[in-house]
Amino acid sequence: MRITTLFFLLFTVFQVQAQSGKKVMSVIDFLNVPGVSNPQLSPDGSELVYVFSESDWDANKQVGHIWKVGIDGSNSYQFTYGDGGEGSPAWSPDGKWISFIAKRGDNEASQLYLIRANGGEGKQLNTHKTGVSNYTWAPDGKSIYFVATDTLSSDEETAKKENDDVYLYDENYKQKHLWKITLEDEKEAQITSGDYSILSYDLSADGKKIVFHKGVNPLYDYYPKSNVWVMDSNGENAVQLTDNDVAESGAKISPDGSQVLFTAFTNKDFELYYNDKLFVLPADGSSKAVVPIKDFPYEVSTAEWAADGKSIFLIANMGSQTQLWQFQLSNKKLTQLTKGNHSVGGWDYEPKLGKHVMTVSTMENPGDVFKLENGSLTQVTHQYDYLAEEYYLPKQELITWKGKDGVKVEGLVYYPHDYQKGKKYPLVVQTHGGPASSDKFGFSRSFTRYNAVFTGKGYVVLQPNYRGSTGYGDDFLRDMVGSYFHQSHLDVMAGVDYLIKEGVADGDKLVKMGWSAGGHMTNKIITFTDRFKAASSGAGAINWIGMYAQSDVRTYRTPWFGGTPWQKDAPIDKYWDHSPLKDISKVTTPTLVVVGESDPRVPLPQSLELYRALRSNGVPTHLLVAPREPHGWQELRHRLYKINMELDWFAKYALDQTFEWEKVPEKAD
Repeated sequence: MRITTLFFLLFTVFQVQAQSGKKVMSVIDFLNVPGVSNPQLSPDGSELVYVFSESDWDANKQVGHIWKVGIDGSNSYQFTYGDGGEGSPAWSPDGKWISFIAKRGDNEASQLYLIRANGGEGKQLNTHKTGVSNYTWAPDGKSIYFVATDTLSSDEETAKKENDDVYLYDENYKQKHLWKITLEDEKEAQITSGDYSILSYDLSADGKKIVFHKGVNPLYDYYPKSNVWVMDSNGENAVQLTDNDVAESGAKISPDGSQVLFTAFTNKDFELYYNDKLFVLPADGSSKAVVPIKDFPYEVSTAEWAADGKSIFLIANMGSQTQLWQFQLSNKKLTQLTKGNHSVGGWDYEPKLGKHVMTVSTMENPGDVFKLENGSLTQVTHQYDYLAEEYYLPKQELITWKGKDGVKVEGLVYYPHDYQKGKKYPLVVQTHGGPASSDKFGFSRSFTRYNAVFTGKGYVVLQPNYRGSTGYGDDFLRDMVGSYFHQSHLDVMAGVDYLIKEGVADGDKLVKMGWSAGGHMTNKIITFTDRFKAASSGAGAINWIGMYAQSDVRTYRTPWFGGTPWQKDAPIDKYWDHSPLKDISKVTTPTLVVVGESDPRVPLPQSLELYRALRSNGVPTHLLVAPREPHGWQELRHRLYKINMELDWFAKYALDQTFEWEKVPEKAD
């Protein structure tokens, strides 16, 4: 009887797939989903270029090349073909050239290349010893500015060759400075020098001024010590505009050179830990920066001046979606320019034309390029059309529930394509990183969020935007200030209970997973409840006291606990009370522990401490360590192993099933 029933079910599945021509997404299918990024509109608005990245299993990574397409979607084709790939395309001001960054031949570092806009062979423009990043065309098209790391001294070069390589931790960096290369003679000139770093910069419309973020060094933990400066484009007459102990970013100078905008993770008084806000100040530093938009509950991710300087375009994180807005400086009017259940990603604005192009992510499309025209979005590229045509994709829905204290909480639910109302499904609960972030509408390509694979295997997925998420106002975000796990984990569990009550989730088949802050949350929840049958903790903190020193960043962690763990009268009790390690003896959930060996953000010792504790207490566990990997894993084989291991773990402990591991694709003939 059981064999007959199983045969009938399998036959039905295959029959439906044959009739529709679609199939469920495998792990390999997921890892082969390409990337579209960095759209750049041509100066005349007729074409755009972008980077298209595809999985290369021989190279063990995704490799990007530049593609070109007409703004009407016509004549789409691959524009560059270098073995190592290319990135960061940009048009020359006259539209005759396209520049890009690549590492080719014997070059040890990435260099600038030029190629004619109508095609041809890419020409290497420079040979900078430490490589090129963050470049910008001068408005006259005669030169290109770029940032490069300082070179090693001759003594340092000798020591490196002789493996005399003991170093002083956190002191073994090189500063980053601004350079310029002239196209006519291909000569480089250094614009800035000294014991500081140029973290980012913006060139004025007339090419005479540069606004930049000046850092004491390039280390991430020191970003709050950076400030906004402005100088002449030759590096002279530098003037400091801000003097704050917060990390400011995205400084842009207005078209007439009179004002500067930037964003910062603060309130108007530059007190830390608020949704990122837009700031504006005079370019001569005559007065302090102000927040021009009052009572805006969303996070301002990035901003740009309109061509006339009378308004500002901005990308706003609205919790479950990301949209483009426009703010009029004179009358303080805000207008939302894009709407819908999607997230705007890579965005390019051409001031002279007043045109916008951007990537837009939905559940059916991870982010093709769209143009904004007459108030509506029109698709330009079609790299992802195949997904909806070939695969069963999840249904994505925004739901709301009440936290334990009655506050409204949102989350995204992913349902299997053949979801049946009234049937209970195993539930995977994914918590986002940050934690100052949020889960949004769209198709995630992250190796930590392979939801199309989960739903294809019959799981429902919940992504809760718990207390501490951005895009829901400052009070919602700051619930973590003074106490990391305050309402956040309770919000997650309230969402789980809501789906169980609604008859969607099977309370006996719950799975918990997350990466970074999502891993922190996983560690907390397995100590808080035994309701989850399986869990995966990815790059998660277990002991906040040790984590504070081990991580490459501390600034954003200090507000959680009200001070450092080593200051006089340190709030050690708060650090320990919110450390999942304190309650690790309560854990019974079989838990995978996953981390990159070279992760600076949530280093290996945190995962090792969790693993040792679980194993000592007899809880089923494994510690997966990926060599060479930083916080975000890059190698395809590592990503495949992690996903295989998690699916196997969840099937075993939550579903009482076996899982057949997928293998690396064989070479194509």
